[in-house]
Amino acid sequence: MAAGVLCNARGEILVARRFDHAHQGGRWEFPGGKLEPGEDARTGLARELEEELGIDLDSARPLIRVRHDYPDRGVLLDVWRVTGWQGRVHGREGQALRWLGADALTGLRMPAADVPVVKALRLPDCYLITPSPGSDRGAFLAALSASVDAGVELVSLRAKELPAAELVSLCRQAGDICRARGARLLINADPALLDASGADGVHLDSARLMAAMSRPIPTGVWLGASCHDARQLARAVRIEADFAVLSPVAATRSHPQAPPLGWQQFQALVGEVNLPVFALGGMGREQRESAWAHGGQGIAAMRSLWKGSETGD
Repeated sequence: MAAGVLCNARGEILVARRFDHAHQGGRWEFPGGKLEPGEDARTGLARELEEELGIDLDSARPLIRVRHDYPDRGVLLDVWRVTGWQGRVHGREGQALRWLGADALTGLRMPAADVPVVKALRLPDCYLITPSPGSDRGAFLAALSASVDAGVELVSLRAKELPAAELVSLCRQAGDICRARGARLLINADPALLDASGADGVHLDSARLMAAMSRPIPTGVWLGASCHDARQLARAVRIEADFAVLSPVAATRSHPQAPPLGWQQFQALVGEVNLPVFALGGMGREQRESAWAHGGQGIAAMRSLWKGSETGD
């Protein structure tokens, strides 16, 4: 099946109500439908949007693919972010339509297969992992401020060398900077520090991820996880992480000894999980399209996003 996410000029996303007699009837979904024999996803999406909404597809890019088994059937949902169309959106089949903000979708009654899609829509396409804060905290916070001003919307505060009390203090300062600019901050640390830190969520390194048997923080608070292989991605799914970071996709200066996955292996691993996954390792903004084309949410990076620089990791 192919589905399209349409976003209007106010940043609202279109959802349609399934007819009561249909599978998952009465629930709200993203427009789309079954592919015809021999039809590729983009062609099928264009046909479905014309049939359902009366619009002609101009441009779209992959968002996420979701495999889900309902009690009576399995589905493979190929979801695209629609970036351009011609015509007036209307329910050609008499279906109810609504335009809602991405956060409002979390309270909507939707098919289970759409839950990972909503998570992908609420995440940006770039994820900043901060470098060590060093001894000059003022310079670090100024660089963070510049990075967020340059367009970063999601940040992982990574400062493993700091004692817990210092990390919490720094996180509170960093969180104020991020929230004042509409960005979200996750703390890469023991989840027990979440409340004291004031962060918007937690990012688990691979060791903490593999030690976790269940979700360590409440649902509704962002939980990310660092992964390097299929086993770790499976654990991220098991503990109900909201997203993962998979690395290294390309060679990096920080970990030259780590063999890169390459895009094909990245795609194969991502294809096995219903989870938004950022590509990390040698990534810059210019690699976002490659990440999208291979099933990724976008890119995660340190050097290329820090202070708005475009230098690769």
